Amino acid sequence: MASVSETSLPPVCGVSHSLSGKAWHWRGGNMDLGQAGAIGPLGTDIVTQILLSRGVPQTDLDRHRTPTLRGFLPDPSIFNDMDAAAERIAQAVVGGEKITIYGDYDVDGATSAALLIRTLRLIGCDAEYYIPDRLLEGYGPSGKALVELGKTGSSLIVTVDCGAMAYEALGMAREAGVDVIVVDHHKCAHQLPKAAALVNPNRLDESDEAASFGHLAAVGVAFLLAIALTRTLRVQGYFADREEPDLMSLLDLVALGTVADVAALHGLNRAFVAQGLKIMSQRRNIGMAALIDASRLKRAPICSDLGFALGPRINAGGRVGESTLGVRLLITENPDEAARISAQLSSLNEERRAIEAEVQQAAEAQIAAQHNRAVVVVSGTDWHPGVIGIVAGRIKEKTGKPSLVIALDETTGEGKGSGRSIAGVDLGAAIIAAREEGLLLAGGGHAMAAGLTAESARLDVFADWLDQRLSASVSRAQTSQSLKLDLSVAPRGLQPELVNALEQGGPYGVGWPGPKVAVGPVHLIKADIVGTDHLRLIVGGNDGGSLKAIAFRAAETEMGQAILHAEKGRKMWLAGRAKIDDWGTRPAAELHLEDAAWAD
Repeated sequence: MASVSETSLPPVCGVSHSLSGKAWHWRGGNMDLGQAGAIGPLGTDIVTQILLSRGVPQTDLDRHRTPTLRGFLPDPSIFNDMDAAAERIAQAVVGGEKITIYGDYDVDGATSAALLIRTLRLIGCDAEYYIPDRLLEGYGPSGKALVELGKTGSSLIVTVDCGAMAYEALGMAREAGVDVIVVDHHKCAHQLPKAAALVNPNRLDESDEAASFGHLAAVGVAFLLAIALTRTLRVQGYFADREEPDLMSLLDLVALGTVADVAALHGLNRAFVAQGLKIMSQRRNIGMAALIDASRLKRAPICSDLGFALGPRINAGGRVGESTLGVRLLITENPDEAARISAQLSSLNEERRAIEAEVQQAAEAQIAAQHNRAVVVVSGTDWHPGVIGIVAGRIKEKTGKPSLVIALDETTGEGKGSGRSIAGVDLGAAIIAAREEGLLLAGGGHAMAAGLTAESARLDVFADWLDQRLSASVSRAQTSQSLKLDLSVAPRGLQPELVNALEQGGPYGVGWPGPKVAVGPVHLIKADIVGTDHLRLIVGGNDGGSLKAIAFRAAETEMGQAILHAEKGRKMWLAGRAKIDDWGTRPAAELHLEDAAWAD
């Protein structure tokens, strides 16, 4: 990759200030397919250039070209408390103890719980589950619930996707004589809660090697625990007269939880998703197959389906319905039950969309009053806590700033909030610092997402503190914003064959961004709004080619308004993700528009 800074290089297509205010730069080398021999600095093929531009060393290309578990899986024992956790669970399995998996109510929590339950089931142990109610119990382990589970016979409880900051709850369980193992991935404080074992790559006392896996979702950590458990039982001779569990069959759960939790898709996570999609296509998990059918997918799921079709349905149960639905679906062996639950989740997902729209409208009405704050903080009564995270993400996309949405409860005088950040701004660390300074009642998270509980009367103080703490990092992140492009083509060059070639560098997601393609120059033939606020374009090029482009939720943005009011025939450059449109009689390439610029 070039050593010169991108600001010293001419912008791609001459775009230094697009309709969304960004400069366009190459992510790697020059990939203008209209220029002879411009297939990257090493004259390499498209997929190789995609790998190189995402930081893969020349010497490590083969491992990343086809990501496998064999190539990326670490020894689980590198993580603190992993062996202790495996040994304690093995003891419970051999001794016939009652084990309960205590999961969070989102997709990562549901898939983590389902993975451990299915692992134990394959081993010959029937574990139970407990998923807290979002509204009644809130996030994280409840001390009351842990103690009650102990009274009903659970001598071992494994929390998944929660527990890293549950000091009081785990203390209560300890006093009641209940062993708790924490399997989590959220940021930790220096002092850890007392537990039989706490497995989390984001522990501050982890080795550099273990900490390099801090991007794993909880389901990824749970999969490593399943490997460690199987190995421990093997050493103990447990499998002398029984089959070992086929852990690879559970990778569909790992893929779903990883993508839905927006974990960075590089290294091991990319291997999890690549291999998990293969397992998912085999439809081994009855509940997963029913979920795919309920999502109206007529083909094997791809990576984006996990985040936009399957994940939201699982999440809907915890957000606006019954929190246990996701786990029940993913562990059932009954096709009729799977069909009923998946249909119920689809219905709840529609309900969630309607609630989300109401909260988003009310939240966006407050944005103007934020003035020049570096972090958007909005709050309101009667806002459903189950959708505030989604709304925070929408506001972040609209404003380009970290955003917190807080649902206030007039009865308790408290508010529960959810936040989403922008690249380069660690929101989770700021929330933990605010909690440690007494500005919040509770809070935690990771760099890109966080949750909190605060006194309603102190929200203004907290917002001021947050603005002061993060303003410099937000300013730096916004100043350095540019659109990183991987390819430039003329309209006729955007063909299904090219799209398929680009997809070979996937799976793509956060941390492993999908290739961005610049197309043009083109002239505007038609621009209109489809759905509620999606912008649709038809454009033509000087090479005689034409294409369709769509920009989701962009009709009211500055870019959307500029294009809608532009004169027909005006020349422009377009940039976005190249996708296959397979609705017609034959597949065609289209552009999912992310940015545009005038070419005249």
